[in-house]
Amino acid sequence: MRYMLLIYGNEAAMMAAPAQALAEMKSAYFAYNEALKKGGAWIGGDQLRPTQATTSVRIADGKTNVLDGPYADTKEQLAGFYMIEAEDADAAIAWAARCPGASTGTIEVRPIWEQQPSQ
Repeated sequence: MRYMLLIYGNEAAMMAAPAQALAEMKSAYFAYNEALKKGGAWIGGDQLRPTQATTSVRIADGKTNVLDGPYADTKEQLAGFYMIEAEDADAAIAWAARCPGASTGTIEVRPIWEQQPSQ
């Protein structure tokens, strides 16, 4: 089954972190990427640009509203994601617990709703 691992962290704290801490985090993510690939769980993943590069789109009363920035102002921001293949939710949670972002933020584990091909 496929799962999304959504990485939430404090963007301001990351931007203010010393260069050495950022280098260590980057190394930890490279190692995590390799572990996912060697474990056969890797489907894909990427880091997201900061929230000031975000655009939110909603439809209200039939009109498209385009807003600069994220939809909600929160303590943690979505920083990146992985799409993985895991046997079950427990296996996906185990991978999420190994993600470097779990030590400084939150990893949301969400199963993918598999679409059935139309007949």
